[in-house]
Amino acid sequence: MSSDRTALRLLVMIQLVSMGAMEMSGPFWPLQIQKLLGVANAHYTGLLSALVYAGPMMAAMLLTPMWGRLGDRTGHKPMILRALLALAVCQALAAIAQDPWLLVAIRVVQGALAGFIAAAQAYALACCGDVGRGHILARLQSATAVGSLAGPVLGGWLMDVSGFALLCYSATAVCLLCAALSLWLPSDAPRARPARNATRAALPKGWLGAMLGIIVLIQAAKMMPQPFYALYVADVLHAPAWLIGSSYAASALTLALSAPLWGRLFDRHPPAHTLRIIEWVTWACALTLAFTAMASEWLGFLASRLLWGVWQGALLPVAYTLIASTVPPSQQGFALGLGNSAAKAGALCGALIGGIGMGMVGLAHSFWLVALTYAVAAVGIRGIRGLARAPEPSDFSVNTSNNSKARS
Repeated sequence: MSSDRTALRLLVMIQLVSMGAMEMSGPFWPLQIQKLLGVANAHYTGLLSALVYAGPMMAAMLLTPMWGRLGDRTGHKPMILRALLALAVCQALAAIAQDPWLLVAIRVVQGALAGFIAAAQAYALACCGDVGRGHILARLQSATAVGSLAGPVLGGWLMDVSGFALLCYSATAVCLLCAALSLWLPSDAPRARPARNATRAALPKGWLGAMLGIIVLIQAAKMMPQPFYALYVADVLHAPAWLIGSSYAASALTLALSAPLWGRLFDRHPPAHTLRIIEWVTWACALTLAFTAMASEWLGFLASRLLWGVWQGALLPVAYTLIASTVPPSQQGFALGLGNSAAKAGALCGALIGGIGMGMVGLAHSFWLVALTYAVAAVGIRGIRGLARAPEPSDFSVNTSNNSKARS
């Protein structure tokens, strides 16, 4: 058990640092594209700025399940190494790219070869499952949130100090360091293939499809404010620039703090009961976003952001837990890859709907649209609860426990 906890701590640190490295360049790709295009081709800036974000997300959405299935066969530690090395190489290539179209292509390749989050989730469950699935996935989600929060701050400082190339080289160095640290992770044995005459455990397709649908709904609602958030805080609340960043980070902070607590809570309940709580948490998100929409001054707005982050800690990490606890251990990498693809699909849909919705209802009323989306998601979860029957996780839990004992 102590070795499991040590491996989990190392993995959480690797995830936090590597995600921070990836997010360092997050806000600055359009600036680099604008610089490389120059005045003559400035009319391509909008198109390439959209592609530099949407391209890697689409590639990851399509290929992450494939990497998960490969990890099920070979072990997930090699997939972690592969993803970190791919991230390092792509960041180094981005630092020297002098053509904006090539820069977008590098980003697409990065999305296609990465799949780090799904690999880390599957590895943690394979090697550290005795710690508790919900707690494990929640800690990894917290690490991602903290890394995503700290990365852009450090990236902005590096941009001011020396520019985009140093930023990318720094991310390369950090990813290589994380790859070296990951060598210290215990090896996870590849899942043994069933004998020719054995019955292969089947994925609970109806339940898995329902969970993927829930992930798409909650991620679409979460990402809807992205296109208009900064504009809303600046133009509607008349807040200074520092408050835009602080209020945006507030929800990430409370998500990181609350997710492990939610994970421990949900580890005690069966999937059907957990899904019922998720429905009520989604309704709580709808009410919180309604309060956000009504807030006329920054203090109330900030309070709603903090509360919203608390609810977020009970949604995506717990949805991943529901997938992991109800699929065969030999297919968890593939199933979690599908879950990560669903999250990216929801994020794309949410950003698109948010941008279109802002134009339709106006900036001042945009957060009401987010509240409505959460209400629709809650109704959707209620419908899914009525249609999808949760499979019994007991057999899978026994198998996982036996695997852990065999490694000890």
